[in-house]
Amino acid sequence: MTVSMPQTLAPPLVLCIAGHDPSGGAGIIADVQAVTALGCHPLSLITSLTVQDSRNVREVEAVPAALIERQLELLLDDSRISAIKIGLIGEPAQVPVIARAIRRCRVPVVLDPVLRAGGGGDLAGQAVMQALIEQLLPLATVSTPNAVEARRLAASEDLETGAAKLLALGCQALLITGGDEPTPGWVYNTLHRAGAVPKTWQWPRLPAGFHGSGCTLASVIAARLALGDEFEAALEHAQRWVHGALLRSYAIGQGRRIPNRLPS
Repeated sequence: MTVSMPQTLAPPLVLCIAGHDPSGGAGIIADVQAVTALGCHPLSLITSLTVQDSRNVREVEAVPAALIERQLELLLDDSRISAIKIGLIGEPAQVPVIARAIRRCRVPVVLDPVLRAGGGGDLAGQAVMQALIEQLLPLATVSTPNAVEARRLAASEDLETGAAKLLALGCQALLITGGDEPTPGWVYNTLHRAGAVPKTWQWPRLPAGFHGSGCTLASVIAARLALGDEFEAALEHAQRWVHGALLRSYAIGQGRRIPNRLPS
C-alpha cells in the first residue's frame, strides 16, 4: 500500500550564523530556540566554539572560514532563505565569506555585533571588529548592539554621536539596547535611522542579569522579518517577546539567568 504525504508548506527559513555556547544560554542554541518558537525553521552555521558557562567566557576557537564557505554554498544551493541573523564572528577571514552569502540571498539581515560576553569577557578582537564594521555593517538591515558595544564600535562615548557615525558607514538602522546601562526602573532601547528622529521603547527593568538576551532579541527580529512583519512592527514585537522570555527566565548555574524561549 502506498501512503501519500500531505503537501505541507515549509515555514520561513532563517539562517543563523553564530558561535556555540555550551551552556545553551546564548549563541546558536539561543538562535535556534527563538527562531523555532516564532514559527520559522532555523538553518545553523557555527562560527566558533567557546568555553563558557552562565557566568563568563574563558576561550573562543574559530571555525575555519573555508569550512564555513563550503557549508554556506551547499545550504544556499539547496534552500531559499527568508532572513539572516549574524552573531559572534570567530575570525576576520569569515567576514568576506558571510558578506558574499548576504549579497547572494538579498534578504533582511539582523547583525548582532557580539563583542563581549555578559560576564565581561572579550569575544572579538580589533581585527574582527574592523572587518565587521567595514564589510557587514553596510549590509545590515538592522544592527542590535548594546550600549557598550555601540560605544566600542563607534569609538565614541556619546551614543547619539556614535549612532550617527555608524549609520554613515551604511547601516540602514541601529537598535541600541540599554539593558546594561545604569538607568533605574527602566530599560531604554533606541532605534536610530539616518534622517529620522530616534524612537525609544522603554521596558520595566527586571531585578536580575541575563545571559543570551541580545542573541534572543536579534533572532526574534530576524524571524519576524522572515514572517513578513513591517520593520518597526518586527522590532516592537521582538522586544515585547523577549521581555516576556526574561520574565519567565530560569537559572541553570551560578551566573546570569537564561531567557525562557521554550514553548509555554
